[in-house]
Amino acid sequence: MEERLKLDFEKTLKNLSFSKKEIETKQNYLSRFLKVGFPNRNLENWKFSDLSQIIKKSIGELSFYNDYSSSNKVDSSIFVDGLEHNKIVFINGRVEKIDFQYEEKNKIDILENIELNDNFLNVNSLVNLNNAFTNKHFKIIVKNNYYLKKPLIVYHSTNKKIKSKNINIRLDFLLEKNSCLKIIDIFNDISEKNFVNIFYNFDLHKDSILKNYKIDKLKNNNIKYSFNNIEQDTNSVSETFILSAGSHFLKNEINCNLNGRYSSAFVNGIFYLKDKNHHEIRTNINHLIDNTKSYQLIKSVSENETNAVYQGKIFVNSEAQKTDGYQLSKAILLDETTEFNAKPELEIYADDVKCSHGSASGSLDDNSIFYLMSRGLNYKEAKELLVNGFLLDVVEKITDTEIKNLIKNTIGLKE
Repeated sequence: MEERLKLDFEKTLKNLSFSKKEIETKQNYLSRFLKVGFPNRNLENWKFSDLSQIIKKSIGELSFYNDYSSSNKVDSSIFVDGLEHNKIVFINGRVEKIDFQYEEKNKIDILENIELNDNFLNVNSLVNLNNAFTNKHFKIIVKNNYYLKKPLIVYHSTNKKIKSKNINIRLDFLLEKNSCLKIIDIFNDISEKNFVNIFYNFDLHKDSILKNYKIDKLKNNNIKYSFNNIEQDTNSVSETFILSAGSHFLKNEINCNLNGRYSSAFVNGIFYLKDKNHHEIRTNINHLIDNTKSYQLIKSVSENETNAVYQGKIFVNSEAQKTDGYQLSKAILLDETTEFNAKPELEIYADDVKCSHGSASGSLDDNSIFYLMSRGLNYKEAKELLVNGFLLDVVEKITDTEIKNLIKNTIGLKE
């Protein structure tokens, strides 16, 4: 693999335009990746998911070079109906469309080809791989005192032109003072057996609000990894929701640094796995100053040889007094072939805090099913009603009504 990586890296540099400094930075990222390679179970954060073996078994040999010289046609049928929204469209890792049609143009800055820096060299090997091979680096800036009128949907699409490819995507977002961004990631995969590696960096200034939603519902055989880094200043709020359902393998990582007083982070997620998927959510909420708050709720429903993993950590440093941190995961296993693995963590160095974590898993309650069947429902209807109520609790945490309804419809939940 190392020889293929180096050859594809040189080919990438030859066919794209980078400054001398940026080439050096990319070489540093590549060197860091080569020291570790793809994660395996020897790494604590990957103890439940051996990505190295998953790629080898599901894809075989990856190609890391992508030809971005020719454009792909944007098929409007992928766009969400019934919800007015701004758009960024990636097809096979190439940006094909950026459209903030509903916004005041002087309130949004779109910066293209931002020069790469080495700020993320020490995050993990997949972020290093991403920064080594990303072709264009965009930064979206939401100006002071501006709330986007409509949500931004980022469409991640692949088509049948590619196979056994590594696709790397990076976006940076800056939310200036008292601004608000709603962003929805939606995955539309036609291609099979590719590795998609996504890195977002969010910088939230004072009093800003981020509402961040990720929807992976369409069944496909691709392998995906998504890392979101969120930096929060005073009185900022981040709200993240993850629907993890469609891909063969998917790992979402949320790293949130609460750097300013009265900042807060909310992470809610649903695993809804039905067909030999392996999905994971890992959260790392770092309380770095006093008077910060975090809330995490993850629920899983799975069957048919699927595996859901939740690793959640709350870190409280010695200066972070008056921290309020909550974390809970629950799972329903619909048959004996499925697994749910949970690893909740608290690492606390302050003494005046309120933190808790918990995890529970089991099958559907037979008494509840019997009661519903005694009221005229058949077994299938009773099971669906109980699953619906179990998952609805998480979706109701979404504060935006339009997006909440979109996600309910996507999952098929009813009031």
